[in-house]
Amino acid sequence: MKREDIKAGVLRIEGTNCEEESHLAFKRLGVEAEKVHLKQLLSMDVDDDEKRDLDDYDILMIPGGFSAGDYIRAGAIFGARLKSALSQELKSFVETGKPVLGVCNGFQILVEMGLLPAVEETISESPRAALETNDSNRFECRPSILKVEETSNCVFTSGYEDQETILYPSAHKEGKFVLGEELTLEDLEKNDQIVFRYTTLDGGEPDYPWNPNGSLDNIAGICNPEGNVLGLMPHPERVFYAHTNPDWSRKGLDGNRGDGRILFESALNYVEENF
Repeated sequence: MKREDIKAGVLRIEGTNCEEESHLAFKRLGVEAEKVHLKQLLSMDVDDDEKRDLDDYDILMIPGGFSAGDYIRAGAIFGARLKSALSQELKSFVETGKPVLGVCNGFQILVEMGLLPAVEETISESPRAALETNDSNRFECRPSILKVEETSNCVFTSGYEDQETILYPSAHKEGKFVLGEELTLEDLEKNDQIVFRYTTLDGGEPDYPWNPNGSLDNIAGICNPEGNVLGLMPHPERVFYAHTNPDWSRKGLDGNRGDGRILFESALNYVEENF
């Protein structure tokens, strides 16, 4: 598939607030990108020319924000609405190998739906993990240093080097990744599902605030066993350009290619090569 023929869908509902930066990340890389409301996929309260189908898209992103006000739990309502109405369509989308990205609230939604960790099935009947309230019990907003743990299995990280250290901004209150009783850290490790971990500038143990939430084993992002569904708490779309990195004046711009751009490029390269 040619780059200009790829169509990316950035899914939103009331409370989503990172759809513009996410939409632009795809558009700047030469693909057709569209911000699509859930009601368009459900054909609810929209004109015929506004109706959309998941199969219209080659890559899907659920961006950050506070969908449905994060009532009940962060991402719970959006996840429930998606799963109740589009479970089979999403299952088919993932099983064809198309990439799905969930960032911050999007990660919470993927976990609520059961699309992650998805150790044994494409979509689990109930959540097998959770993004709990940060150990600090407050909203944490700061640059996070991440180590790229998995570059061979995950379609979103092929452009990074193994164990490369990068910077994405974090902005969340419920980002502490924990597993349910039926899963262990070893289950994720044996499938190469741990994609990003929080770290320090020198690669040391990331105590607070380097790890902003207290996540299990410093996990910042995971993928499904097949590597085409990725969820992470920090925001790659906010460092698409190098000049949005807080250290840009010291590190230089080097072509103005930000750490986050590589994630989107990796996924689009995968789509070009496989569809």
